[in-house]
Order: sequence, then C-alpha cells, then structure tokens
Amino acid sequence: MLNLQDLRLHAISQSLLRPTTLKAAIGRLGFVQADPIRCPARAQDLILRHRVKGYRAGDLERRYSSLDIEEDYLYAYGYLSREVWDLVHPRAITKLTALEKKVLETARKSGPIHPSELEADFGRHRVINAWGGYSKATKCALERLHYCGLLRIARREKGIRVYEAARLPVEPIPPHQRVRKMVLVVANILAPVAERTLQAIASHLRRFVPGIADHRAVLRELFHTGELERQTIDKISYVWPAPGTVHEEPPRRVLFLAPFDPLVWDRRRFEHLWQWPYRFEAYTPPAKRLRGYYAMPVLWCDRVIGWVNAEVAGQKLSVQFGFVEKRPEDLEFRRELDAEVARLEAFLKLESQSGTGIKNYGPRPQGGRVI
Repeated sequence: MLNLQDLRLHAISQSLLRPTTLKAAIGRLGFVQADPIRCPARAQDLILRHRVKGYRAGDLERRYSSLDIEEDYLYAYGYLSREVWDLVHPRAITKLTALEKKVLETARKSGPIHPSELEADFGRHRVINAWGGYSKATKCALERLHYCGLLRIARREKGIRVYEAARLPVEPIPPHQRVRKMVLVVANILAPVAERTLQAIASHLRRFVPGIADHRAVLRELFHTGELERQTIDKISYVWPAPGTVHEEPPRRVLFLAPFDPLVWDRRRFEHLWQWPYRFEAYTPPAKRLRGYYAMPVLWCDRVIGWVNAEVAGQKLSVQFGFVEKRPEDLEFRRELDAEVARLEAFLKLESQSGTGIKNYGPRPQGGRVI
C-alpha cells in the first residue's frame, strides 16, 4: 500500500526522467503542452529544459521540421509525437463549409501557406470565433481544418503558423484501439493521475473519435487487463500504467516548474501531494494575485516549497521568490537554488549573475509566507 510520501516520489520519478535528446524526450512523453506566454520563456520550453540535455529556449520551434512531430490538440494544445498524432486522427467532424473547402483546395495545390496569403483570394471578412470575439474567416477556416487533421503546421514564421495539407495514416487505427491507447498516453504523462481526472480526459477524447459511445467501458477494460493500476490514498483513487509504481529518492536539487508541467498540471493533485493550492494567475487581475503573473512552483528534493517569478530585463534575469512556510536556511539549499538560477540563465542564453537575491514579492498568501 502506498502512502502520500510514496505517491509524491512516484510522481517525481515518473515525470522527471533522466534528460535525453529532444526527439527522445518528446517520444517518451508523447505530448508537451504549449502556451504563448513568454515569462521568462514559453511553457513548452520550460517543460522540456528539465528533460532534454543542453536545451535552450526556442529549440523546439527551431528544430520542429526535423523532429517528425505535430502541433495539435490532445487534452490541451501542444506538441505531439508522430505516434500520438496518428491516434488523434481522423477526428469526428461535421461537414466542411464552402470556404473551408476552398481553403483546403488552395493549400493542397500551393503547398505551405501563410494566413496572410489567403487574404488576397478570400478577403478579410470577419466572423465570431470560438471565444466569442472576432477573427478573420480565413484564419478560422485554417484552424478548423487543422483541428480536423486535414491541415498541419509546417512551421512558424515569427510565431505565426504556416499551414500545409496533412497526410492522414494510410491504415487508420480502429476507434476502440485509438481511445485505449490515448488513455494510456495520458495516464503515462500525468501518472499517478487521479481517476476522476482521467475519466474527464477520456470523456473528452472519445467525443472526437467516431464510433465510441462509452469511455468508461474503455477504462474498465484497461483495469481488467492490468494495463492500468489504481489505489486509493486519502479517499482519492489514483491511476498509473503497469507495471507498478516508481518511487526512487529524487536528487537533492531545486527545479523551477512551468505552470503546465505534468507535475503541476492537475491542480487538485498538486494540492493533495504538496498540501497547498497553486493557481495560474496570468489572467487574474493584478490586485487579486497571491503569487504573481507567472509564478512557477519551486521543487526542492521531493517537496514543492514555494514559487518563483522570473523576468528578463535586457540581458539580466530578475528572480523573486515566495515560500509556503519558512525558507530553508541550510547552505545546501542556497547552493542548489543558485545552481537552478544559473541553469535558467543558460537556458535563456543570458549573462550569468553571481548569487541569488531573495526578494519580497506580493501579499502574504493564505497559510504561507513570502521571504
């Protein structure tokens, strides 16, 4: 039987495996969540820097075309290995509009196409987008064709997606097998994942797979075959892929984790594992923020003890820390904290600074303190 300490060790050991190459890391994870905010770097880069040897901010975008990966949706938007992308498509879709058919035909004939190139042929007509605002009709058409798997992201130019026609798998995987394998992919990324969370994600996945009526039957089958294991801890059922748990003692190091890192992604699990609530506050009004615009949880050994806000001004990195309880005073922690700041500077290709200035940041959070 596992206890909460075992669960923490399993989560860290499962997610923060030994750093490898960029291609191997994406293949091992299957999916890396993306986010456009850059503070001090985009989420996908902050996630990969702990898992890829010598990783630097922007490496994923620079090497995208050589990695045989795709930008697309799984349970969120991000980068998928080729194997996972083949599971995602074809999605269940409704009939294409006349504009979408014309845009698809243009992309198939012309090759990679920048959204601005469509304006000359189709104009700048605007429509209501999925968020209730207005977007160009051609942009919405490109996004829907991409979601359907008919277009793919060939590359980005100054952050703008350049699209091209996609090649779907020659032999599509049967719907039931697709959902089974996608559930196992998600369980591997987020392990140990709360069964409630996995149920919700599986429900989302099966909605875009034609012919799947009940995701719960898929989960029952995976438990029955032993491909998924589960155990209840503090009345919460946790799930992970067989064969069993991994709970090695983590190295004594400090890591700054991205808000969408697999270790952080499920906020309910985070609060259960580390006994304090973490929230992403970039879209919270400044006056109501407790920890900062882009506060990143700070992992020390097997505990998340606080958070850091890191900003770049010129070629200098500014870091501000907050701690849930008292900041560790021992020399080893200070040395490891400085080492992580130095790693972040190298990742951002900034001038190195000596020492870490611990600064006050923001209001005192409920149940914790800032130092």
